[in-house]
Amino acid sequence: MEDNSQFSKLREFIQGKIIGQEQLINRLMIALLADGHLLVEGAPGLAKTRAIQVLSEGIEGDFHRVQFTPDLLPADITGTEVFRPQEGSFEFQQGPLFHNLILADEINRAPAKVQSALLEAMAEHQVTVAGKTHFLPDPFLVMATQNPIEQEGTYHLPEAQLDRFLMHVTIDYPNMQEEQQILRLNRREAMQQLVVGDTQDAFVLSKEVLVKAKKAVLSVHMAENVEEYLLQLVMATRSPERYSEQLSEVIEFGASPRATAALDRCARAHAWLAGKDYVGPEDVQAIAHDVLRHRIILSFEAEADGFTTNRVIDLLLNFVAVP
Repeated sequence: MEDNSQFSKLREFIQGKIIGQEQLINRLMIALLADGHLLVEGAPGLAKTRAIQVLSEGIEGDFHRVQFTPDLLPADITGTEVFRPQEGSFEFQQGPLFHNLILADEINRAPAKVQSALLEAMAEHQVTVAGKTHFLPDPFLVMATQNPIEQEGTYHLPEAQLDRFLMHVTIDYPNMQEEQQILRLNRREAMQQLVVGDTQDAFVLSKEVLVKAKKAVLSVHMAENVEEYLLQLVMATRSPERYSEQLSEVIEFGASPRATAALDRCARAHAWLAGKDYVGPEDVQAIAHDVLRHRIILSFEAEADGFTTNRVIDLLLNFVAVP
């Protein structure tokens, strides 16, 4: 199995600049290894932008931030054909999607056609403009954010589009000790900016190492009983009455086959990052909430009773037998 020491160094590099968001860092690295995209929900100021920007500094790749607004057009992110009068022809001018790491900030503020253009690019790794297909760079990772506080003037992402995201990650405020570390880190960085010529040694993960790591993740052993456990979790969202009457009352629609594939890829990446050469039930359980959170639709009664998808996933993990 490919050694994950380079990814350990990448994690240390990111953690040196991001305090108190270990789960977000871990999920970003899993998404990078699993060729997936993240939907991150959290209040402003929780280092969402900083996290993906620092990740871009740690790999051979570039970063671009797109602020989604109600007046945004699909061409604003995909690119457009520009007429060149000197040549008398049209030339494609690339949009911001033609970068390795994309931050789609407040994705739910853009209208549906813009969201669809982004989600098509995420799924196909290409965009089509004026009948011509243009391939996006590799690696290509989108981290879209949503603000759970302010919902005025937003366009809700339909469930079918949410399903395109590998994981839906929720983040919260740091504790007091982490907040103190953030304060001191900000002070050090402000001081370094005032010192001419003071540069920090950056760690850069090559694309070659990343490709080898992706192959290694796919080769991580998963026993048949663990694979069956993974499948049972997804099946329990679709036929909850077979597992529990309580589950059948709270789940309206279950997870799609994309959830099965996402659980598999993410569990393998989680195990590999932990230095294991096999996937255990604990790896599946560790990423179950982030993979299933946006793929389960609750019944009206469940929402009326204050149920959340997190609580439903807790019930799933309790009712489905662990091998």
